[in-house]
Amino acid sequence: MNFERALYWVNVGAIPTDTVRSILSNEGVLLMKHLQGGVKKGAFDEAEAQRRFEAWKQKKQAAVDAAKTSMATKAQEEAKARLEAEQAKNAAKAEAVAKKKAEILAAQAAAAAEAAQAEEAPAAEEAAAE
Repeated sequence: MNFERALYWVNVGAIPTDTVRSILSNEGVLLMKHLQGGVKKGAFDEAEAQRRFEAWKQKKQAAVDAAKTSMATKAQEEAKARLEAEQAKNAAKAEAVAKKKAEILAAQAAAAAEAAQAEEAPAAEEAAAE
């Protein structure tokens, strides 16, 4: 948006729609028109009007920066919370898999032990028969 042209048109009597008024207000055009009206009435000089406008602009920029920082911090915290939840879920899943593997290994070891006992029994019977 061209600030100077928008200010010119507002000063010569252009009547903005509600949407345009909102945009002009956010950009500071309407504030500058108000300050220029104060200068014309002699309430303060042009330098004071410019100082007030710059102070408003700095305050507005500080508010925008604070909002951006807040949003970025919130996004980081949410990402961290999601990561921690995912890590907890993965740990629980890894524990369940490890438990299942341990059960399978225990079953295989038991089967191997039974097979070893089954092989030892006929060998012991043959030795006893001799």
